[in-house]
Amino acid sequence: MFFRLFLASVALVAIPGLALAQGTQVTFGGTKQDTSQPVEVSADALSVNQDDGSALYTGNVVIGQGDMRLAAPRVLVIYSEDNRRIERMEATGGVTLVNGEEAAEAQRADYHVNDGNIVMSGNVLMTQGVNALAADRMTVNLDNGTAQMSGRVRTIFQPKEE
Repeated sequence: MFFRLFLASVALVAIPGLALAQGTQVTFGGTKQDTSQPVEVSADALSVNQDDGSALYTGNVVIGQGDMRLAAPRVLVIYSEDNRRIERMEATGGVTLVNGEEAAEAQRADYHVNDGNIVMSGNVLMTQGVNALAADRMTVNLDNGTAQMSGRVRTIFQPKEE
């Protein structure tokens, strides 16, 4: 009898915190990111293609902009037609994005610098303290500090300890 009551109480605590939905919006990074700050890239190797205006960073790539950090084995940087600014970055091979105390992992991340959006795809896992959210895709809007998760969203919230 005690075991059944225990299972019932665990289910009542866990069910409200478990969200299985097709999409949800959450905060990411807590505050908006200043996308006008400089972007710093470090890597083991760099290959520049003058013909298409791209640069390929490989090996322990770390990209920083303000408080945000993105790490991946491979990042392709695509510049504007006049080669004066970065248009977007394509990170592949297992990506980690950290902004403040929150972090997300995925197989791929595409950072569109002009609109301040990062689209992460492929087994996305975001952690916010002890809580975790997983989805097929997550779009982070750096201008307002939110993220939209879609594609079989799974959420686990830990109950507050008293």
